[in-house]
Amino acid sequence: MLSTMSHTIAIVEDDPDQRLNYQEAMEKKGFTVRAFAERAEAQSSLTEEAPDLVILDIMLGNEVDGGFQLCRELLARHPRLPVLFLTERIDEIDQISGLRLGAWDYQPKPISLAYLGERVASLLRLRDIRLKPEQTPPARELGRLSIQEEAMLIHWQGQALDLTVTEFRLLARLARSPGHALAYETLMQATIQQYVTNNTINTHMRNIRRKLKQLDPAFDCIRNEYGFGYRWVDSSATDNPYP
Repeated sequence: MLSTMSHTIAIVEDDPDQRLNYQEAMEKKGFTVRAFAERAEAQSSLTEEAPDLVILDIMLGNEVDGGFQLCRELLARHPRLPVLFLTERIDEIDQISGLRLGAWDYQPKPISLAYLGERVASLLRLRDIRLKPEQTPPARELGRLSIQEEAMLIHWQGQALDLTVTEFRLLARLARSPGHALAYETLMQATIQQYVTNNTINTHMRNIRRKLKQLDPAFDCIRNEYGFGYRWVDSSATDNPYP
């Protein structure tokens, strides 16, 4: 079970009513909360002393993309910082932009405060696991791919792959069914995101391929099934450990 008393949540939201609602909801769950209305104020405070997780709106005052800018700045200093975008901007391009920056989650407004609390608790559990990899269960091997499900970590040929949470979910789901074509609908469900389209999946897959090719220029295990979905094919995998 997650111990909330040791976790600090930062909330960056320019709407005072929403900011107060989120703050009270997090405090009721036992979290310490630092709340900010502006990007500059949050950046000044959080850059040097990072919280355990940030809940971040995209539009901050007159800054249309202030949240994106703050996310970029915070992750440049604290690469392992979990960022949860909570915003009314649900267009596909905004979701893709947020996840490309390295956000762990992207949720639309309005949101149930109970659901928000569960999302935050889930991300913090994942964060704590990643900070103590020696306590995670052994990795499951699929050819040259090594997957630690609980910690959401993947290695390719022994090299760590730097994936977002959504990218991990997609690659892990694909790898659980080697040789089988998975439909877009199946992959959408794996993201645990709302408002996901075929193009969103395609963008994530391109990002995953690009990151794998940075580790292995010869990588060619993700195959696109035009108009249907994707397939994982690795000729080096002789056994399938996934049921």
